[in-house]
Amino acid sequence: MTRRRASYEGVVATVPVTVPYVRYSIHSAHWWLGKALRALIDGSGLQKHDIDGMCVSSFTLVPDTAVGLTQHLDMAPRWLDHIPMGGASGVVALRRATRAVQAGDADVVACLSGDTNHVDSFRQTISQFSRFAQDAVYPYGAGGPNASFALLTHNYMRMTGATREDFGKLCVAQRDNALRHPNALMKKPLTLQQYMDAKLITDPIHLFDCVMPCAGADAFLVMREEKAVELGLPFVRILSTIERHNAWADDPIQYRGGWSMDKDDLYEQARIGPSDIDFMQAYDDYPVINFLQMEDLGLCEKGGAPQFVRDNTFTVDGTMPFNTNGGQLSGGQAGAAGGYLGMVEALRQLTGTAGGTQVKDAAIGLVSGFGLINYDRGICTAAALLARGAA
Repeated sequence: MTRRRASYEGVVATVPVTVPYVRYSIHSAHWWLGKALRALIDGSGLQKHDIDGMCVSSFTLVPDTAVGLTQHLDMAPRWLDHIPMGGASGVVALRRATRAVQAGDADVVACLSGDTNHVDSFRQTISQFSRFAQDAVYPYGAGGPNASFALLTHNYMRMTGATREDFGKLCVAQRDNALRHPNALMKKPLTLQQYMDAKLITDPIHLFDCVMPCAGADAFLVMREEKAVELGLPFVRILSTIERHNAWADDPIQYRGGWSMDKDDLYEQARIGPSDIDFMQAYDDYPVINFLQMEDLGLCEKGGAPQFVRDNTFTVDGTMPFNTNGGQLSGGQAGAAGGYLGMVEALRQLTGTAGGTQVKDAAIGLVSGFGLINYDRGICTAAALLARGAA
């Protein structure tokens, strides 16, 4: 029997920062991560030497890892983690950093994510993304994740009766949210008709089902609650988290993710239910993954996301505010920072600093991550329930 996990009481997340995204950049990933660190220092009032722990997620940092980055940033942390989990990285970084602070291995942890995007960066990244990419996908003409997600999307539509109009409703809502967010790259309104008429990429995926690669960085700090109070920082409490890898490996193609193995534990530890959530930030590299997360995290029954989407609205002022910053589909995907995008937005929502995308009276948020797509499935999943703290 699995032993009940310790709570996260006494440790908080604070100072959500974004280094504004750009379509292309001549700078290195190190530069973007350094800019994020500077924003954390400026936003917290700390000195660089006060930050004694660091989590790092980046695809284009290679050949360096988090260890090499410490020299570039002139830091000497006593706790360090490199988290190469793509879209699950933000939640996993929060989990790791929180436990490090609880254990006394670090006092203040900077969780950093960022990537550059040179003209040829994306092609190079996807060609070397994993051994599956090298052996089973890229050599056969599937230059990137589009073909894999087309396979997942087609299977999901066949099994549930989901339509392109269902996916489109969510994409249109996220674009509406992006228009209210200063850092989102997509600044033109999107109608359902435009979504439906968009260029075919890999059947059934069309243009607006795909994220736009870009450069940028996102980050946040983890520290003890009393430290945040001392610094006068608004903070967010961590109610519960889950993480699972390579779940349901015997399924012939992914129709469920690791969230479904652990969602009961997620809500039990937080002592709340799905109906208590005020907003959801999900990893959205393709619309079908949003639908899986809604189902596997209990917002609706399995296979019920199409009807759930038809019955609800997902703008900032909707019945279920969803990806309130526009998500990656309308905000851009800055590599591994895509795994932090929802976390940083959730921290803004729960500290009342989300500006034009602020959800009224937001008190509890759900953040979900999904990462490392191989041929027929993504193998990393994670989620966190967060609650508004105090200033």
